[in-house]
Amino acid sequence: MTAAAAGTAAAALAAGCGGQDGRTAASDAAPGGNGKKPPQATTYTTLQGLPADSDPFGKSSGTVVRPKAALPVSAQPGGTPVATLPAEQLGGPTWVPVVESRPGWHRVLLPSRPNRVTGWIPGTADKVETARSSHQVKVDLSDRRLTLTDKGRKAGTWSVAIGEGKTPTPTGRTFLLALLKPAKPTYSPLILPVGAHSETLDTYGGGPGTVAFHGWPSKDVFGKAVTHGCVRVPPDALDRLSKVPLGTPVEIVD
Repeated sequence: MTAAAAGTAAAALAAGCGGQDGRTAASDAAPGGNGKKPPQATTYTTLQGLPADSDPFGKSSGTVVRPKAALPVSAQPGGTPVATLPAEQLGGPTWVPVVESRPGWHRVLLPSRPNRVTGWIPGTADKVETARSSHQVKVDLSDRRLTLTDKGRKAGTWSVAIGEGKTPTPTGRTFLLALLKPAKPTYSPLILPVGAHSETLDTYGGGPGTVAFHGWPSKDVFGKAVTHGCVRVPPDALDRLSKVPLGTPVEIVD
């Protein structure tokens, strides 16, 4: 990611749970059909006609894929495309976790609304690059604690700040979507958006209400429910998370 792209992307999510570029979560909401171009599956879009994650609290295999070029997304393998998964998201490569596979096809988690929306994309080697993340991120909302594991072993655990009662952090499995480095950081030198959105805010700060991991200037927030849905983490946790591959599964539980 170039410095310019990182700065622009960070500005788009500058509020931690939203953005400042004027687009909202409702943009490109209609599915393809009637001669219309299918919407892109990004953090800015709401997708219709696609299945929800059938096992939202299930364990992920760690398999992640990156489209080599924009790929059609359908409700079933080989079905009519209702969206397009772009090769890049927020200035970096698109990596999404696989939740189901069939010969030549992958069902993946998507970064759009509604939360935990999935879709089928071509899975052959000429269409996607396949990798495996040995990491997993778990956020326990009741304990207000984030745990990072690597190859099944605990790599770190930290007290964090989570969404307050009116703007809770959404639960279920999602994934690390991007790593943003604000050109002029205010509350955090890094922002790590995930493929989930606030369930109570359609937009925040003019943006799509994207949930993210980010730092915070004061330590007294950790262990408290005080955010608009994002997860505020200590500096060492932010540093460790910044080294975790994109597409890595994130599990958020009550």
